[in-house]
Amino acid sequence: MGGAIKIGEKLVGKGHPVYIVAEISANHNQDISQAIRLVEAAKESGADAVKLQTYTPDTLTIDCNNEFFLIRGNIWAGKTLYDLYREAYTPWEWHPRLKNVAEGLGMGFFSTPFDGTAVDFLEQLGVPVYKVASFELIDIPLLRAVAATGKPVIMSTGMATLAEIDEAVRTLLDGGSRAVALLKCTSAYPAVADDMNLMTIANLADTFGLPVGLSDHSLEIAVPVAAVTLGAVIVEKHITLSRARGGPDSAFSLEPHEFKAMVDSVRVAERAVGHVSYSVTEGERSSRVFRRSLFVVEDVSAGEFFSEKNVRSIRPGFGLHPRNIYDVIGRRAARDINRGTPLSWDLVA
Repeated sequence: MGGAIKIGEKLVGKGHPVYIVAEISANHNQDISQAIRLVEAAKESGADAVKLQTYTPDTLTIDCNNEFFLIRGNIWAGKTLYDLYREAYTPWEWHPRLKNVAEGLGMGFFSTPFDGTAVDFLEQLGVPVYKVASFELIDIPLLRAVAATGKPVIMSTGMATLAEIDEAVRTLLDGGSRAVALLKCTSAYPAVADDMNLMTIANLADTFGLPVGLSDHSLEIAVPVAAVTLGAVIVEKHITLSRARGGPDSAFSLEPHEFKAMVDSVRVAERAVGHVSYSVTEGERSSRVFRRSLFVVEDVSAGEFFSEKNVRSIRPGFGLHPRNIYDVIGRRAARDINRGTPLSWDLVA
């Protein structure tokens, strides 16, 4: 399913380790020391990369409080879009320092731009890959600006129809992006397992021939693990130092110990997925002896007929194959046989 894309020095795709991204988003609560600690926590939790979001409230919306800009029906209900983004944005002057911290720890660092000025800024910063958010998948001018960098792109597909995904992918590839990966995403905050529809991962990979992963806004560890078993090669998840501290995104973010548990479970899952195999594993070889075989289960005298009473298929596996029971019943014993003797052809007359 899909090929591979290169992010920094890492190949991401089928046959390569799952690429795990810790999304910091608004969980720094406008405190750079907390942002730095989040990067460090991501490393300690096993993430391959950290991701920011690069915008200001003015690059996303306008400062207006009429009914069109008032949020309803989710965890941010009652706020205006401008107020939410003013609270949530990551100051651009932090980006170089956070990039240095992440790369100093051996992690990748990249961001989601939300307009052309953010793309220009991130180009100057030298990010190796771009992320396109689900909400921006339909922003063709932004996609063209991202594509023009020639960098690989990871694009979330929350809320998008298949036709919209197709248009976005074509825009990126035709515009100069050298590689694209897609993320199955449910754009609800927090998202629930019933709405995940992870079977879409394989379908996206088959439809577009691209690497596909998961951007997960649930609080479940099982969801990314299940996604990996279904072919996800990227997992993106929000990280927070503590949900109790609050913040715009804390309600759907994992704390460091939870993030680590997720990473550990994903690593187990990707090893367990393996490949198609019907061969006996090394660990199974010693167990084969405990399979069933034919044993004499009562003392039998020479010349006595074998019957279902004195020959049975039981464990362990030192006797004849169970299929041979039909060839043995009704024949005679070649000699006296003690109870508990594995049946072999030399005992059958």
